[in-house]
Order: sequence, then C-alpha cells, then structure tokens
Amino acid sequence: MPEPVTSSEAHGIPADGLVAVVKRDCPTCQLVEPVLAALPVTVYTQDDPTFPESVAGVRDDTALDVSLALDIETVPTLLRFENGTETARTVGWLRPDWEELAGVTGLGTELPEYRPGCGSRTADPELADEILVRTRGAALRSRPLELSALEDEAEALFDRGWSDGLPVVPPTPARVLRMLAGTSRAPDDVVATVPPNLVEATVEKVAINAVMAGCRPEYLPVVLAAVHAACTDEFNAHGLLATTWPAAPAIVVNGPIARSIGMNAKGNALGQGNRANLTIGRALQLVIRNVGGGRPGQVDQATLGHPGKLGFCFAEDERGSPWEPLSVSRGIAPGASAVTVFAAEGPRGLADQISRTPESLARSLAAGLRAVFHPKVPMGFDATLVVCPEHGRTFAQAGWSRARLESELAEALRLDPTELERGAGGIELGIPPGAASGPLPKFRDGGLMIVHAGGDAGMFSAVIGGWVGGPGGSEPVTREVDPWT
Repeated sequence: MPEPVTSSEAHGIPADGLVAVVKRDCPTCQLVEPVLAALPVTVYTQDDPTFPESVAGVRDDTALDVSLALDIETVPTLLRFENGTETARTVGWLRPDWEELAGVTGLGTELPEYRPGCGSRTADPELADEILVRTRGAALRSRPLELSALEDEAEALFDRGWSDGLPVVPPTPARVLRMLAGTSRAPDDVVATVPPNLVEATVEKVAINAVMAGCRPEYLPVVLAAVHAACTDEFNAHGLLATTWPAAPAIVVNGPIARSIGMNAKGNALGQGNRANLTIGRALQLVIRNVGGGRPGQVDQATLGHPGKLGFCFAEDERGSPWEPLSVSRGIAPGASAVTVFAAEGPRGLADQISRTPESLARSLAAGLRAVFHPKVPMGFDATLVVCPEHGRTFAQAGWSRARLESELAEALRLDPTELERGAGGIELGIPPGAASGPLPKFRDGGLMIVHAGGDAGMFSAVIGGWVGGPGGSEPVTREVDPWT
C-alpha cells in the first residue's frame, strides 16, 4: 500500500530542510531577514510576495494555504522537516533556539538576543470567517443559496418563506460552522424526523435554524434535545400543529445547562428579554416550519394562535423551588440537564394574595385551573401550572411535596356532574344529562404538570392550558441534554 501523503507533500513543502513563514507587516520578520538570507531555508511570505528581498526563491503564501497546513499562529516561525515530517519549530526570534534548530552557530550576532513575533495572518479577525469555511466548510451538506449583489439578505429570507414573521439571522456557512461548535455531534447525524412532512433533520439543519433564530453555539445542545422530544410519537407535533386550538410546543429546561447558558427562571421568565429563552424556543419553531413544513395557513390550522408560537421556552427555578426539579419528577437523574416539551396555550395569570395556608392556596389555584379549555368540560385538555416563588414558599413552609400538591389539586378539581350538564348555568355546552353518576376529574391522570418559576415578589402564578392529552393528543416529553463539549 502507498504511504499516506503528508502535509508537507500535499502543499509542496520541502520534505527535508528548513522552512520559515514570515510577513512584511512584522517588525521581527524584518529584523531576521539577514539571518534568513544566510540560511539554506525555504521562505513563505503571508502578505507580500517580494518580501524578504534578500532571500532568493521566496514562495507566495498570501492565500495562506501553507500557513494553515502548518498551523502557524505566530510569525516568524522557523521549522525543520525530515522525511516529510516536522521535527522542530520555534517562533519569534531567540538566537539560541534558531541556532539549535538550524544547526548553525553565530546567527544574527548583530541582532538583539530576543524579539517576540507577531500574529499570523491566519489569526486575523477579518479573515476568521473565510478561514473557518475553508478549513471546515467541507462538513456542510446543505445547498447554498446565492443572492445577487442588490438583494437584501433579510428580505430574501422573508421572500423565500423561511421567516416566522420577524427578521432572521442569515445562516452563512461561517455562522453555521460556529453554531456546530456547540456540539460534539457530527453535522450529518439525524436528530429527528420532523412532521408534518416527515423530513429528517440533521444536526446541521437544526444548527441552520438555530442561527436564524439568533442562538449562541452553547444553546445548540438544548435545541437538539427539544427537537428530538418534539418529534416523538408521544408528543404528536403533527396533531398539535394541525389542530385549530391555539396551542404550540413549549419548553422547560432543567439542570446545570440552564444556568451555564444564562437562561431566565426568575422575574419575567415567561416573557421577553432573555436571549437563551427566546431563541431556543424560536429555533424549535423554525425547525418545524422550515424542515418539517409546518406553516400557518397550510398544515398549521390554528384559529387564533398565540404569541408563544414564535417561541416559548423558560427554565425552572430549581434553587428556589420547594420541590425536586421537574425533570427529576419525570425520571431524569438528579444533576442532569434536560428539556420537557409540552403543548401550551399562552399563559394566564392567577392571583391569590390572601391565602396563607396550603389548603386555601391549593383550592384557589384549582379554581383557576378549572377554566382550562372550558369550566364545564372535564378531562378535555391537559395543563401546566407555573407556581411562583411566593406561592411556592407557602407550600414549602407546610412541607408539601410536589406529589402532595398534585393530589390536593386533583381532589379540589373533582367536578359535580350536575354543574357540567348541558344547560347548567344557562350554558348549552356540557356533558349529556345523566352521563355521570359521580364527580368527574378536571384532568386525566398525569394531565397536570407543575413547574416552579418567576420573580421573588408577587403572589401571581400562571396557568398554561394545553391540548388533548393521551392517545390522539399530546403527552409532555422529557429528554436529557447531551453534555456540551
């Protein structure tokens, strides 16, 4: 079998001898010109093919191919090759190091003993994107979109239907490559099959939409986990998308990653102002739109929709919570990062500034939960209750666990069938007369999820109505987040 091609052979670098990389725009490179002229060395110049003038046969590396192949970070760099393999290098100018590497004594006796080098052009910020694409761009598989010089990038993305109605960040190859640095997964790994069109979403495709959403690379593992969770049969994103009810995917994030990427679990946690919260939720929606084909007026048949369909994501306030994290209650190991994706309407505030006992507060919250979908409809839709810190402290002081609160809410939400019958309360909507012989639960088993979040001041929790739960509907799905590397 033939020997593998070394980097020196591939780029025309001499297999044996000395190689130097310099640039005119470097005082130290100019300083060592007499030394280079005195050595048997092949010189590559990064910025001016005529420099150094006193050295014969200078090679043009203004394209930086050799500098990139040799991983040059500082100029001047002096290297020694033997049989096509680099055996030594030194950077800047230090006479003893140059003498040892070159095997020549008495070099540059008229020069200072030491001078530091300068940054290589390969580290020039103005060239960073170009170099990133040159060195890693082969990993990308998506079809590039060429725009004319007069075409506005933001308008072009609007025109092609890739926006959710707000401007998106153009997903240039360099931006996508930087986003992919947020995960150790290969760009062509398949994350999920995205409904409604059942298109495979690779890590690269998710990264493209994360760029458009405005995410930072460190958010990508959370987005990947959310896409995976939302595309499961249990979550049933296709059904949620196609319903005329105003619900959409929402994401709760638990674990160390929520803190490390700066997610908001405190004041205004369900609102605007936090980049991680807003862009992670938006990225999931853009994947469903741009990869899966779920667009309003087509498969998305919502009668009204709600603003959270742009992106709905927040972290649970674990440090202030009276309970174990939501993810732990759903089977994830303590200390692990996880996402829970659930069907969500827009949040509705629920105030109780008077109750000081857990029993009263639980019944108060139950009264607000009764209105989900409709007060006269039992076991219709699921819901999520976001308990604020001031309400949470009432339960903590009484020693109530999450399970205890769930049990108390379920008991308070056992509904009298006579109040639910058609015509009761002068409302024609309801269950048929005589359809139930005893109290009916408002929610199915497991149909109410409890999350702790919000600012420390204000006795205002929130109800997030959901959608049909169980078979034919949507189950909340929790997935662990792969560690960020």
